[in-house]
Amino acid sequence: MDGTPDDIEFLVASDHRVAVLDTLASGPNDRDALRSATGASSPTMSRILTDFENRNWVEREDRGYQLTGLGEFVADRLREFVDAMSIEHQLRDVWQWLPHELDGFSVNLFTDVTVTRPNAGHPDKSTKRRIELITETSTWRGVGVAMLGLRTLETSFDRFLDQHDEFHCEYIYPPEVFDELLSWGDTETIMEAADSDSYTVLLHENLPMEDRYEISLFDDCVTICCYDHENGGLQALIETTSSDMRTWAETYYEQFRTEAHPLRDAYEHGSLQSLE
Repeated sequence: MDGTPDDIEFLVASDHRVAVLDTLASGPNDRDALRSATGASSPTMSRILTDFENRNWVEREDRGYQLTGLGEFVADRLREFVDAMSIEHQLRDVWQWLPHELDGFSVNLFTDVTVTRPNAGHPDKSTKRRIELITETSTWRGVGVAMLGLRTLETSFDRFLDQHDEFHCEYIYPPEVFDELLSWGDTETIMEAADSDSYTVLLHENLPMEDRYEISLFDDCVTICCYDHENGGLQALIETTSSDMRTWAETYYEQFRTEAHPLRDAYEHGSLQSLE
């Protein structure tokens, strides 16, 4: 590979080398500014700049240094790789719960990601973050296993029934999941919420996710809730502001929205026995 592994090792083996490239990508800097930005000592900075000059990645400009075209190429590709590995690191431990089988889903859709998981010290950490999103958003469209969980239900219904709250939720449920939701709570309150202007309930009999996922579109992000009911419910809340993920989620949502039926239609046709 003509020395490529050696060049990669040279670059990534030193945080200071990466930091110098990243700093110079923003514009020319002198030695003092580079030391201040990267925390490198004077001897270390001298070695880095000499090595970069030998590779034609940097050139002197008056008393400072700037990237060459070749250096800009390296810096851009390095930033892409660092960003990609940051996303990979976040997704590594939740990979098994992601909706790989859904059409069009790919890790390439992520340009950023935040993963919130429960842990021993904060067993409800994912739920708390989900409640924050529900509380702070003005629109919420969701499809999947729904908002099962009393704290989430309470927060949601408070917003649905608040006549002065500018909030709208449209949710596509599997019929059996909505039946379960009704069995958990006050049916009258749930139906009152479902008849409010804030809450549109749609039912779909063939969602390809069973009880594993919830995909939601909020004002500023897309979330994927990953469930494992045998091992403790909500395993992770994954959120991203990626426009590519939003485009995929919009397409996915609209596909099932066109096939779904309003809750009242299902009730009038007797398909939801628990409402009777």
